[in-house]
Amino acid sequence: MTTDVGMPSVLSPEDAERAVLLAAPRGYCAGVDRAVVTVEKALDLYGAPVYVRKQIVHNKHVVADLESRGAVFVEEIAEVPQGATVVFSAHGVSPEVHRESAERGLKTIDATCPLVTKVHHEARRFADDDYDILLIGHEGHEEVEGTAGEAPDHIQLVQSPADVPGIVVRDPARVAWLSQTTLSVDETLETVAAIRERFPLLLDPPSDDICYATQNRQLAVKEISPDADLVIVVGSANSSNSVRLVEVALDAGAKTAYRVDDVTEIDEAWLEGVSTVSVTSGASVPEVLVEGVLAFLAERGYPDARAVHSAEESLVFSLPKELRRDLKAAGRS
Repeated sequence: MTTDVGMPSVLSPEDAERAVLLAAPRGYCAGVDRAVVTVEKALDLYGAPVYVRKQIVHNKHVVADLESRGAVFVEEIAEVPQGATVVFSAHGVSPEVHRESAERGLKTIDATCPLVTKVHHEARRFADDDYDILLIGHEGHEEVEGTAGEAPDHIQLVQSPADVPGIVVRDPARVAWLSQTTLSVDETLETVAAIRERFPLLLDPPSDDICYATQNRQLAVKEISPDADLVIVVGSANSSNSVRLVEVALDAGAKTAYRVDDVTEIDEAWLEGVSTVSVTSGASVPEVLVEGVLAFLAERGYPDARAVHSAEESLVFSLPKELRRDLKAAGRS
């Protein structure tokens, strides 16, 4: 069980023995929910198998559940049989993937998060205006690969301020930056500041690229970390936003912080001498996994969790247009 308290989280003297603080918001964001529901509805409508390029979202439990329903996850389009149905993950794909899919006669459903699509549009616009684009992100991440593929001749990756001295551009007056949507807000701003020191005329994107859900979850973990002896972040190892939450928690004052895929990865030794445990989850994590962690703590004598609210979220994204069209034709809209 949980009870709600407002922000900021301040422990009163009677709470000194033990407490569990639960970040709000946490877990599924609108883009993740849209992507997962897309695969579920595609399976219901078209029947198994439905192929998915890459993990639909970065959570192994979500992937395993969809596999059990008939989804087949592949790394590349070449693995999808000609004429089959394939869903593109929430992280987005490059134009080359779209072209390859068309060549193979695949029925495609694009579940790219609309906030990632926005970054793709910005990349094309900057490239059309002949800017050198500095993409802040992590090498090898699907989102970075998809965005870079929009304008490969104009984009170069910058992973941290340490990369900034090595940047080479054609015209220092025509440089713009974009970022992967799931980065740490603070680290991204640090990298942008380092870039701007070298290129004072650096052009910003028209709006912040770090997605609202990433920002909100980082703000929430900052609220519950200063009082925490231990912060538990639920999320998979390949989830960039989940990994960042551990870093944000430690930077915000948590004594210790760990990421776990689920309750089975919690080490009992972490709880030794721990009075206050704070819990949160990444943007691709089903709430049932958080409930498992809370049950684990309750079994060990910790009280009901108290939700600490730092932001409200009401955004909902419509399903991909290709799926909406077919659902309507089948009378299931």
